[in-house]
Amino acid sequence: MPVITLTINDELVSARMGQSILEACREHEIKIPTLCHLDGISARGGCRLCLVEVAGNPRLLPACTTEVAEDMVVTTHNEKIDRYRKMILELTFAERNHTCAVCVSNEHCELQTLAAELGMDHVRYDYLYPELKLDTSHDRYGVDHNRCILCLRCVRVCDEVEGAHTWDVKARGIESRVITDLNRPWGESQSCTDCGKCVEICPTGALFDKGSSVAEMQKEASFLRRILDGREKRQWRR
Repeated sequence: MPVITLTINDELVSARMGQSILEACREHEIKIPTLCHLDGISARGGCRLCLVEVAGNPRLLPACTTEVAEDMVVTTHNEKIDRYRKMILELTFAERNHTCAVCVSNEHCELQTLAAELGMDHVRYDYLYPELKLDTSHDRYGVDHNRCILCLRCVRVCDEVEGAHTWDVKARGIESRVITDLNRPWGESQSCTDCGKCVEICPTGALFDKGSSVAEMQKEASFLRRILDGREKRQWRR
């Protein structure tokens, strides 16, 4: 694969043609915040936290879905970008009901961690306080729409890795909800394999083990890379 050269934060770096800006940055240990992105599943560009500046483009671009190019000049952090990221994070908190103190993922939540890292100590916007329900019909897992940030990791991992496509999305805008089997209760799903991949890669407390109490739900999204690498190397074939 051809190697190209670009500038990231005033430093010349190399990258492979076809890589995203985010992939190039991570190879060179340049940290960019993300919530919807996860190594092993397709890029979506939904959370917009990975916005970066590209010289010559008047708009901020999502690093996870923007390919590198020869002589591209990228800025990943400055006052404008940091301001946008904090604003996006505040709007994310305001859209649903993120009450960290009683959440199963308290102190083990990617959204909460990013808020601390970006210095978000309050929300300037009016909370919407939607009346959202929990679905605990599944024997092992539950879904709390109050915590969902619509990153759609669950939809992508179920489709692209497990191959079940149990999860999908209904409605649009602030009415959007993740659903199972054309909006059946999760416990009535005929396609769910009970694998738990969607629960492990959920960045918040939206998907959880039913046995977990406040602050007990710890997840390990890195397992996905191990599974995919094992499949590629055919480690489990007999």
